[in-house]
Amino acid sequence: MKLFFVSLLLLIGISSASYSQNYTQLAAIDAVSGSNKTLASLAKEKGLVLIFHDPSCPFTKLYEARVIALVTKFQAQGIGFALVHPQTQPSESEQIRLRTYIEESGLNMPYLIDGEQAWIQLFQVSKIPKVILLVPGQTGLEVVYKGAIDTNPQVESAVTEKYLEMALAEVVRGKMPTNAQVRAVGCNIRISY
Repeated sequence: MKLFFVSLLLLIGISSASYSQNYTQLAAIDAVSGSNKTLASLAKEKGLVLIFHDPSCPFTKLYEARVIALVTKFQAQGIGFALVHPQTQPSESEQIRLRTYIEESGLNMPYLIDGEQAWIQLFQVSKIPKVILLVPGQTGLEVVYKGAIDTNPQVESAVTEKYLEMALAEVVRGKMPTNAQVRAVGCNIRISY
């Protein structure tokens, strides 16, 4: 019986390590460059923020200025940023549409197309916008924060807590975020699987 539990714990440990490594190898087409990007290629030395995004969702438009401010503040401190579009196929016309959107919005970052919706399944994302903060760990990239950007998607001046900014500040200082998860509010993702 003791051998069974030791074997079970070992199997769980190996599965967990494989799961973290899967984050590093996760890849998608970047609508901005047209090339295939992996999480490993997007992550900077301190981490990577994935923002699940869709230009047709009004909540994402309300957050654009805040996202640009976060990129400006934390990119130079070793944090990478990328948008992930979970509701479209990586066709040439869709890539052009998303690339044009990036150019016009000022969201100067990769825009990954999750056409198979593998990323939303892996990260368990059901709302847009939702952020995932990954940091380098012993077995690859590890999720340390998942959820909302802040407390008020509609009115920036009414925000009482800036969840993502607080998590990023802690990561930059070499600490784990105090809040690991906060429920995101926004548009529902249309699941196609």
